[in-house]
Amino acid sequence: MAGDTGMAGKVALLLWAQTLGLAGAQTTQLLVEPPWLPAVLWERVTLTCQGSGTAGATTWYKDGQRWGQQGRDHVTVTESGTYRCARPVSGFSPPVTASDDWLVLQVPARALLEGDTVTLRCRGWWNNAVTRVSFYHEGKELRVLRDGTELSLLPLQLKHSGRYSCKGRVEYWGLEESAPVTVTVQELFSVPVLEGPPEPTEGSPLTLSCLSTPSPLRPRAPLLHVFYQDGRVVGGPQGSPQLLVPAVGVSHSGNYSCEVRSEEGAVRKSSALLRVTVRRVPPSGVSLSVQPPGGPVALGDRLVLSCTVAAGTGPLSFSWHREGSAAPLGTGPRLELPHVGDNDSGQYQCRVSDGDSVAESDPLNVTVLVPVANATITPGPPAHRVHAGDAVTLRCSVQVGSAPVTFTWLHNGQEVARGPLLELGDIDVGHSGTYQCVATNQLGQDGHRVFQALSPELALTVTTWGRGDTAVAAGVGSPLLALVLLVGAIVGWQRCHRRAPRTPPDRTPVVPAEGGEVLYTHVVPTARAAGSPGAIPEAPEVTYAELPGPRWHPGDSGDYENVL
Repeated sequence: MAGDTGMAGKVALLLWAQTLGLAGAQTTQLLVEPPWLPAVLWERVTLTCQGSGTAGATTWYKDGQRWGQQGRDHVTVTESGTYRCARPVSGFSPPVTASDDWLVLQVPARALLEGDTVTLRCRGWWNNAVTRVSFYHEGKELRVLRDGTELSLLPLQLKHSGRYSCKGRVEYWGLEESAPVTVTVQELFSVPVLEGPPEPTEGSPLTLSCLSTPSPLRPRAPLLHVFYQDGRVVGGPQGSPQLLVPAVGVSHSGNYSCEVRSEEGAVRKSSALLRVTVRRVPPSGVSLSVQPPGGPVALGDRLVLSCTVAAGTGPLSFSWHREGSAAPLGTGPRLELPHVGDNDSGQYQCRVSDGDSVAESDPLNVTVLVPVANATITPGPPAHRVHAGDAVTLRCSVQVGSAPVTFTWLHNGQEVARGPLLELGDIDVGHSGTYQCVATNQLGQDGHRVFQALSPELALTVTTWGRGDTAVAAGVGSPLLALVLLVGAIVGWQRCHRRAPRTPPDRTPVVPAEGGEVLYTHVVPTARAAGSPGAIPEAPEVTYAELPGPRWHPGDSGDYENVL
């Protein structure tokens, strides 16, 4: 047991020397046994000098003067005073006091760190009994003990450093007061400092480091770290001195601090506040896409516009705008028009805001195509009666339809021309037939959707009426034309009468047998007076026909004329 006590005392002495700033290799250390300060002469006190330099080159000093124990590393103290030693390389050691007073206050000769438990003892000369002991710190009374001579300070704090003394009644001697003793409490670890980026970008990782330096006397003392945001625990207690947030948001803005604790929690130290403000990434790279792709849509189609943002942190708000429209068309990253109308054409834009800044997309042009409908043909000049060689112009138009509209003309089902106008010059019998026009417009450059409107049929009939002359009826059927000719023939026959006999050189009547019918093969109408309606100034109008005459009688010979 005595050996264990001696080993513990040597360790304590070494620690005490270190706490006095002697831990470095270049510092001379003075160890005392027993490990209490000041040493008392009624106990066997041994001093050991440790430091750099040649062994046996130790110099000893007592009360500032060289002491005769030169060259020895270990000395025994038998007189009161203040002792130091020196080594050639590491220099002087701190002083150690040996006392022979009637009342002595002793403190442990070891390193005193925060969180430790330390005992102060008030001792009488040669261990004489001491009663009614009072302890003082910096002249202020701490405690009065009716029984006992020891005062424990636990856990030690930095505020416990200072000058201590005691008063007591020493047996046989009366009331005495000790000399003051200095107690130095060292930090177990330094006050932590919280470090980290004060303005991280939203979405980026955030690392906060709680930096505290442990005492070199206990470099491996286990420490715990706790992190706070606005007074709330957000990390720990943990052994790691770092707090990692994988991706920060605006909610991570605030005042942060950290606390370092000893393992038992007896020592706690907090850092100063660190203000962290998470900055948003302004929205940028706003773009639009459209479904169906391309931009043009047909009337009544479904149109969907989508807005995307290349960069920007939220929350983000979206609004949709069309050129010429003051109010927003919608909110959200998607705008859907179930059935587009012709007034939905225009340039569309998406605006994105994070509350601080706004970004806009490039305009997207949307064209609503109206399919062609209700194609009709309009004759150019009046076509109910047109002479040969005249020009006939037919026009095709549509009631509705987005430009460009193309027109195709069909004659008897076959394509004959393109364009809105069909011009027929020098018409002849070959132009007879049915005419239609086809109006066309299409969606997109590639024409993936084509719309057509077919007009009703228009019938053109070309009929030959006489030698070299031609009449054209538009929209008049062949049966009606034949009926007109038949009525004209009947009226001409009924109004035929006899005139004074003459023998024109250009016709020869056929004389049938008596009682038979007279058949004329050439009837010439009487020329109309000049300027009369329908007058023909040049060649008379001639109609060739074979008309049966009345019953033939002798005496009916002569010239007949047709009076119109």
